Amino acid sequence: MAHRVCPWWIGYLLLNPLRRWGQSPKTLLGPHVTPGMTVLDVGCAMGFFTLELTRLVGAEGRVIAVDLEERMLRTLAKRAERQGVADRIEHRLCREDDLGIDDLEGAVDFALAFAVVHEVPNQEVFLEQIRQSLRPGARLLLSEPVGHVDGQEFGQTVAAAERVGFEIVERPTIRRSRSVLLRRRG
Repeated sequence: MAHRVCPWWIGYLLLNPLRRWGQSPKTLLGPHVTPGMTVLDVGCAMGFFTLELTRLVGAEGRVIAVDLEERMLRTLAKRAERQGVADRIEHRLCREDDLGIDDLEGAVDFALAFAVVHEVPNQEVFLEQIRQSLRPGARLLLSEPVGHVDGQEFGQTVAAAERVGFEIVERPTIRRSRSVLLRRRG
């Protein structure tokens, strides 16, 4: 599978309010995130899902927002400040081959990887880093855009997740996406 990184300016398109119609952050994430949780948002971009995650985790929770693009993180920080939730978000700039989350081992309650796995050069390394950050039994919602990832490619991604220690919980329906909810085994 070819790896192709989304340019930073696409982040503005991803914030389009019409996107909420088919991919409502509250509807998609509400069943999985509760107050006080520590949540990992990998490939957060400018925070389409991140800001709702901060509301869901509440004042006692936190969101670790990870992205490869510094401009995306800067814009997210400004948006979070305007919405009064900046104190709940930890921003992390990652590299293509390392998420920079080794210090989170077993500390994360829920992870989101939305439209990002197809951008990484080594999916197994990427998924293993997420798995290690999760506490046993914690979940990862993985979703890829239909326009970028075909069914076979998505099947390979799910197989990679299973190889590193995830099991399928369900396959939620998310508009214009191929999605799977995974649980960390052990």
